[in-house]
Amino acid sequence: MVKPVIFQIVGYQNSGKTTFIEGLIEGLKSKGLRSAVIKHHGHGGKPELVDNKDSTKYLSAGAAASIIEGDGRLLLQVEKWENSLKHQIELMSFFDPDVILIEGYKQKKYPKLLILRDLEDLSLLKSVTNIMAVVYWKECIRERIAGHINIPCFFINDEASITWTVNLLKKSVK
Repeated sequence: MVKPVIFQIVGYQNSGKTTFIEGLIEGLKSKGLRSAVIKHHGHGGKPELVDNKDSTKYLSAGAAASIIEGDGRLLLQVEKWENSLKHQIELMSFFDPDVILIEGYKQKKYPKLLILRDLEDLSLLKSVTNIMAVVYWKECIRERIAGHINIPCFFINDEASITWTVNLLKKSVK
């Protein structure tokens, strides 16, 4: 089993992380690379379960985990699991992806792309480490960071941001 490349997409809520990751997944797939995604549910509380499904009923009855499989699709639900990012990466690595994309977990050490939606988000440039590229929503953000960082910066609607990131990840896959 080859160790997958780990890459994060970070930014505040509603900055476009999920949409960006969807584009990355499509770009990676077009290059013949398999991806897996770990998303941090950073809005407080537990992610919602699908009501009235057997897997949810099993968890409610006290099962620690439930797997539902059908026609090549596997759904895993786990309750009260030690949910460290390290364990989640180990779990996703089992599925043999070339790349594991992580949405969120801003303070982790992995290489990342930072999405800045508003001027208030600029503080992330100081608190987040290992930033490989920045995607910004407003021209005033680009003006504020120009000359202060030496990494690629892309406008949110610039497809080059996806292409650049896919190429970076493709080069990193061993």
